Amino acid sequence: MDVSSFVLLSHEQALRRQLDVAANNMANVSTTGYKREQALFHEYVENAQDAPVQDARKTSFVLDYGAVHDIAQGAFQATGNPLDVMIEGPGYLNVQMADGSVGYTRAGFVKVLESGELATSGGQPLLDENGRPITVPTDPLASVTITPDGSVMAGEETVGRLAVTSFADENMLEARGDGMLTGTGGQLMTAAQTRLRSGGVEASNVEPISETTHMVEILRSYQTSQRLSSDLADMRRRAIDRLSKLG
Repeated sequence: MDVSSFVLLSHEQALRRQLDVAANNMANVSTTGYKREQALFHEYVENAQDAPVQDARKTSFVLDYGAVHDIAQGAFQATGNPLDVMIEGPGYLNVQMADGSVGYTRAGFVKVLESGELATSGGQPLLDENGRPITVPTDPLASVTITPDGSVMAGEETVGRLAVTSFADENMLEARGDGMLTGTGGQLMTAAQTRLRSGGVEASNVEPISETTHMVEILRSYQTSQRLSSDLADMRRRAIDRLSKLG
């Protein structure tokens, strides 16, 4: 396999990675709080000193460098549940994972467990600023609300404040499924920094039409790469055929 084939192969691997990311975005178009991903690539230049001509000494390959998140705000989706919240701006709700560690989510579906603890739709307790679950009165007559700064009110009494953590580099967060993320280096946001909107949740920021157009562009680029590969193979066959006749 010659250098041109390796270059085309690296290009096609990059296209495959882009298609996987785009397909995952499309699969999460209805996932609450989901942030669109975009593949990130890095150019690797190899210097071949033994190349027959000067212009052929530098060969550029494509390397997968990971994926970055589009942190644009998703639209507000009203749910009719006054406990559901959307984070306006940066930040993630702090959640207690099954193994006791802290997870993060922007999926603001909130419910009250039988124990009185506030939890996500999956049953993971929501944590306060001290890393403890927030318990509210189970009395159905008690009015539980969440204020814009994250304070949880039971009538006129403040029973806790939802912890919201921001990250300087959100690409360090690792997806764990079901809208949950894990990571380190987060900073708890103060009440003045926190902005919550009750009565709904944040929709995915994936735009289906744009993502579909992107997928079509990827497929067309792959088809072009395949044609180039076929043309190179034909060129080699013709060269071998001519050389055999000279012999």
